[in-house]
Amino acid sequence: MQTHMTTARKAAQWDAQTTGSQPLGGDVCPPTDKGADMNKNTKTFDRVMARLKAQVGPEVFTSWFGRLKLQSASKSVVRLSVPTAFLKSWINNKYLDQISALFREEDADILKVEIVVRSATRANRQPPAIGTENPANSAAAQPIAAAARKDQHLSVKGAGAHLSSFQKGPQAANNVIGSPLDPRYTFESYVEGSSNRVALAAAKTIAEAGTGAVRFNPLFIHSNVGLGKTHLLQAIAAAASRHARNPRVVYLTAEYFMWRFATAIRDNDALSFKESLRNIDLLVIDDMQFLQGKSIQHEFCHLLNMLLDSARQVVVAADRAPWELESLDPRVRSRLQGGVAIEIEAPDFEMRLEMLRQRLAIAQIEDGTLDIGEDILAHVAQNITSSGRELEGAFNQLLFRRSFEPNLTLERVDQLLGHLVNAGEPKRVRIEDIQRVVSRHYNVSRQELVSDRRTRVIVKPRQIAMYLAKTMTPRSFPEIGRRFGGRDHTTVLHAVRKIEELINSDTKLGHEIELLKRLIIE
Repeated sequence: MQTHMTTARKAAQWDAQTTGSQPLGGDVCPPTDKGADMNKNTKTFDRVMARLKAQVGPEVFTSWFGRLKLQSASKSVVRLSVPTAFLKSWINNKYLDQISALFREEDADILKVEIVVRSATRANRQPPAIGTENPANSAAAQPIAAAARKDQHLSVKGAGAHLSSFQKGPQAANNVIGSPLDPRYTFESYVEGSSNRVALAAAKTIAEAGTGAVRFNPLFIHSNVGLGKTHLLQAIAAAASRHARNPRVVYLTAEYFMWRFATAIRDNDALSFKESLRNIDLLVIDDMQFLQGKSIQHEFCHLLNMLLDSARQVVVAADRAPWELESLDPRVRSRLQGGVAIEIEAPDFEMRLEMLRQRLAIAQIEDGTLDIGEDILAHVAQNITSSGRELEGAFNQLLFRRSFEPNLTLERVDQLLGHLVNAGEPKRVRIEDIQRVVSRHYNVSRQELVSDRRTRVIVKPRQIAMYLAKTMTPRSFPEIGRRFGGRDHTTVLHAVRKIEELINSDTKLGHEIELLKRLIIE
């Protein structure tokens, strides 16, 4: 038993050192008596991974297979492991036949390939740099403890939260450290719909895990402004902090992280700041697109690597997908792409109407006489479509006006909210909107759309997306090329001319393009 545990610890340590840096290396099970067979299986796995990478392209391989590992192999069955159920489902649905065929080509005795989910657990003993021992108890850590005591006077925007309190203890238990949380932002008040259901499910899974096994790491949530990212992130932090295991939770905006790090450097307190961030269980970072500065991004990269390699959970949100955060250090961007990215889309009519009903119910708790008709709520939900934030603004306008105009009509509502309604003005189209609509229409992923793959099922949607990006946005050829996997501007020019020629000769394609334009604008 002891020998088995020692072997498992060594395997876990080796796995932590190599995760993310060896996309083709296959982690194997603890050594057995059949060392020669295991060596043979490992070499077979490596050859299959090399061939798979050549077939799907390096970007798709890194995104979906970078953390695929060899778990076990018998004479006829190979078991491969991935860190999340999402990856297992995706690979089973999209690539299992392809992987199975490659294994059979390498070894005709292999009859079956299975994908299983491995659990990410922490070693029983923490590395010295992130040990759970209180620095104040160690003579070597006295300067850090002194700096921490000095930092007790620093509050966060008036809230009673201190970065010096990151060490887990009686006072820190069940508290969220860092930027203040809005008490309204909970899972209970979050309106669920088809546009955010996947993101909400992932968020609840993380909040319920406490200090347990990591399921999605890092989880990256992105959307346009006003669609509920901040609400969801704060709900994760609030729910996780109430977990029975008392996890150490830190919620920060990117701007606050930048300010706090700059302040720590100015006060010669950077060491204390870094140490306090190392001993946490869950890090939640909002507005990642605002993280600027080479030295700050470099420090955040070290923090991110340390937390992920130690099986600590990280949740990040931004207004665009990780591969579109061009201002970020490539190493940070790569790490963020190594997890699961989920997009929250604009709410549909039912969601918008439910948001207004919920807002009205809250307002009626304060004023029992308040009443706004269902027809008015439905009218507002039908016409205010861009974001939940504008919907909230519209409701507040109605609330204010009703205090001296108790009998509001639909015509009067239109007059009051006309500035919030998209009255025939063309929608500002983004390249990511085009990529999302085109990839969904042609049943390919956005990752494949910007990858190096040149198969017909990918090339046609990619060229159409480039054509739409040029005709529907003011972006230049070089900028469009950068948004499509760093392609040269001549590639974009060729795609635009190609689609223009096809539209003139292919009526069906012309109708497809018009349909895509309507979907993008809507």
